[in-house]
Amino acid sequence: MFNFTDTDMFSRRCVWVNGPVIVGAGPSGLAVAAGLKDQGVPFVILERADCIASLWQKRTYDRLKLHLPKQFCQLPNFPFPDHYPEYPSKRQFIEYLESYANHFNINPQFNECVQSAKYDEVCRLWRVKTVAASGGGEVEYICQMLVVATGENAERVVPEIEGLKEFGGEVIHACDYKSGEGYRGKKVLVVGCGNSGMEVSLDLCNHEAKPAMVVRSSVHVLPREVFGKSTFELAMFMLKWLPLWLVDKIMLVLAWMILGDIEKYGLKRPSAGPLVLKNTQGKTPVLDIGALEKIRSREIQIVPGIKKFSCGMVELDNGENLEIDSVVLATGYCSNVPYWLQETEFFAKNGYPKASFPNGWKGNGGLYAVGFTRRGLSGASADAMKISQDIAKVWKDDLKQKKQKVPTHRRCISTF
Repeated sequence: MFNFTDTDMFSRRCVWVNGPVIVGAGPSGLAVAAGLKDQGVPFVILERADCIASLWQKRTYDRLKLHLPKQFCQLPNFPFPDHYPEYPSKRQFIEYLESYANHFNINPQFNECVQSAKYDEVCRLWRVKTVAASGGGEVEYICQMLVVATGENAERVVPEIEGLKEFGGEVIHACDYKSGEGYRGKKVLVVGCGNSGMEVSLDLCNHEAKPAMVVRSSVHVLPREVFGKSTFELAMFMLKWLPLWLVDKIMLVLAWMILGDIEKYGLKRPSAGPLVLKNTQGKTPVLDIGALEKIRSREIQIVPGIKKFSCGMVELDNGENLEIDSVVLATGYCSNVPYWLQETEFFAKNGYPKASFPNGWKGNGGLYAVGFTRRGLSGASADAMKISQDIAKVWKDDLKQKKQKVPTHRRCISTF
């Protein structure tokens, strides 16, 4: 890296990066960085938080465990410790990621929030502008390659619901929920019935709260294990030999045998199978770890969609009114790419690559994307290996041909 400064009306430090800039120090960004380290390619990894994997460290509940067996969640060239359980806890996964970063000597630049990234067509370079999270100085990184590793869950989704501001009680997003300890005896409305909504509701039950879970749309609920084997592992095995539609049918039959008819509890299944929905819409099926038992016993109340809130109350679509003390919005997350990446050819307006898996990892002009496969950590790891290998080839070819232009100084014109 080379630093050089332009003094204009305002001062901005400019940094030339002899390699790619990676935006995001979550599992996806770390996996790409490790591959580049292994290939001897220099890079800079930028992270807006003050730690790696900030989603896991700061925006997850305490009881969280990996939903899939550890062999499907490990990053490239670094298996989980043998003594870890099949489904590692949140703390164990964070320790694994910290060990991963230490093993590959990955040192992100923390507290640097990317404001914009734009490809300079004239210079054929990326200009990545950041500002310190504490409100400090600005930096412009100039590089030939940009890796977008901010992922699918960069920002919380908070829906607009009539009357929510007048509710008067506590309203939080699931990313701010840690434990049901502070909700004992309280009536809590959990908005959302995905994995987060189910687990938050279960945790509230275990802490003697009284959760009601809003189920507005259809949802697939599958057992986490079938006859002692991971449901995901079984599905992946069958897909080697059978078409996707047939695997879906088999999974639904097994789910009915183990879980019974869940529709009588207010959980309507979608018409499309769980794997079809995952592949086409990125909608993950719920893997049950105990919430369904609480639903059967009515300890978790299933309620329809919300019409509006009022002071201490919620009116449901069926006209029923519930008194509630708190609201947890388990309404999911979204990509934040459209807010900072000034590019429309590779990324769509929703912040995902336009090309579907497995072709959504590389764009033009040295642009790459990792962690957008909608296939969890295994999909991110697969893309990370492709990206690090591709970047290493380009970087080494440039080096061999002596075409890489490393300036001794460059004037950067401020665009304030």
